[in-house]
Amino acid sequence: MSGLGQIPILSIILLSPLLGLAVIQLLPRQRASWLKIAAVAATMVPLALTLWLYADYDRQQGAASYSETYNWVQAPLKMNVGGDWFFSFQYEVGLDGLSLPLLLLTAIVTSTAALAAVHVKKRWKSFFSWFLLLEFGMIGAFIARDVFLFFIFFEITLVAMYFLIGVWGYYNRERAADRFLIYNGIGSAIMLIAFIMLVNTAGFHIVETAMNPQYIYSGSYADILRNLSDPGAYVNLPAESAGGNPFALGETKQWAIFILLLVAFGIKLPVFPFHSWMLKVHQEAPPAVVMIHSGILLKLGAYGLMRFGLFLFPDQAREWASVLAILGVINLLYGAILAFRQQEFKLVLAYSSISHMGIVLIGLAAFNEIGMQGALFQLISHGLISALLFLIVGSLYERTGTTELPQLGGLARSMPFISGVLLAAGLASLGLPGLSGFVGEFLSLLGLFESMRWVTAIAVIGIILTAVYVLRSVLKITFGQQREELSAIRDARFIEALPMVVLLACIVLLGCYPSVLTDTMQLSVGGYMDLLLATRAGG
Repeated sequence: MSGLGQIPILSIILLSPLLGLAVIQLLPRQRASWLKIAAVAATMVPLALTLWLYADYDRQQGAASYSETYNWVQAPLKMNVGGDWFFSFQYEVGLDGLSLPLLLLTAIVTSTAALAAVHVKKRWKSFFSWFLLLEFGMIGAFIARDVFLFFIFFEITLVAMYFLIGVWGYYNRERAADRFLIYNGIGSAIMLIAFIMLVNTAGFHIVETAMNPQYIYSGSYADILRNLSDPGAYVNLPAESAGGNPFALGETKQWAIFILLLVAFGIKLPVFPFHSWMLKVHQEAPPAVVMIHSGILLKLGAYGLMRFGLFLFPDQAREWASVLAILGVINLLYGAILAFRQQEFKLVLAYSSISHMGIVLIGLAAFNEIGMQGALFQLISHGLISALLFLIVGSLYERTGTTELPQLGGLARSMPFISGVLLAAGLASLGLPGLSGFVGEFLSLLGLFESMRWVTAIAVIGIILTAVYVLRSVLKITFGQQREELSAIRDARFIEALPMVVLLACIVLLGCYPSVLTDTMQLSVGGYMDLLLATRAGG
């Protein structure tokens, strides 16, 4: 363990947005420039620390590289059996090759979105307060190693997003915010039910003491994973064994929890048909907020599905691999076809996100190391690409007052820089080799090809359709007839160009040198896959 392992680096990264939020509360609300500088500086702290941690990350330690655990709440339970019984709620955070790339994605996209918030015109103090609270929740969700702690951070992101959409969005912002909260609130309730079932069965462990043994229920992810993976653990023994086993989690209950988690995180991903709320968010939320929603929060759904669904219930996931693959193909084709029909650029990108999340499902359905790496790579790649595209959307809307494709055209003449970045982002979205979009799509499809060749062949149609709708939209915006009133608009300012260059540089880096990412996630993903593919009988 290097020097970073001796300090609570994860807690420092987690709490730094709250420190920025506290500073913003001390600044006068009329000083917009001070508030913006403070907010941007606050997002740079987690970015700098995460980059440092990423460079320091010891790839040979896998899932145990960084972790912090502190006892938070331990409540005694009254039971009619011997021993001391407790419910333990812990502050437990950690990183591995699955969550570290997503944490870095969160830091990069949030920092660039803070720069994009230059377009916000009202109530800057409140906006940046909710903005930093949102970052706090996202970081916490990716590093949480206790299911209830994960749930708390997840809920923080919902509350912050609700206000960011409802107050600073466009004309139908309140309806979009309400729909966002209803759908995601239902998903949260379903997730909480699944977590409670897990804690009361697989969350059980015994601590031997000099006096009476302590029987503890906790939400520790490590305890839950260990118990579910051990054929001899109480949770896997029959309910009738030893005169009754209250901790037994039979096959029916395991299937129930797996389906609950699939639905809960499927709403967040989103998986068809739970996608309609996302369209309203992408259309009505301010660009800086959509950058975070499309670039990070959708990935939180996929992360939860991987971490709590596939990794905890590999038997159920293997049996439903075909279902996941079919859902992925539906997402891919449905999103691509409807993206091609849209005349509103924001809706093109919204349906594109649905389509690209289908590729993630395809990679997960492969249920092998190549597919899993492809799914994770696709999450990072799409997060960067979608954030860049919605950053461009904000710049276009500020200058033209519209994102309707028929109203745009010929912008390459007056905005050559933004048009060039838009073309590069579009090429990355359609999966051009040399850019990050290609690697994730290729690995996901390659992983699925081993087991479901006919599904992979159908999925390739969606990749072709992606090229069609992306080129159609980009060419309509950059070339063609230009309206006279658009001839005098100016190109990107420095504060807009800087985040565009940063995001595009990351996209090119991952496309040309993917091992920057794959080396980090390989050991952890490979370790999890070895665990998943082993039989419950100890094989």
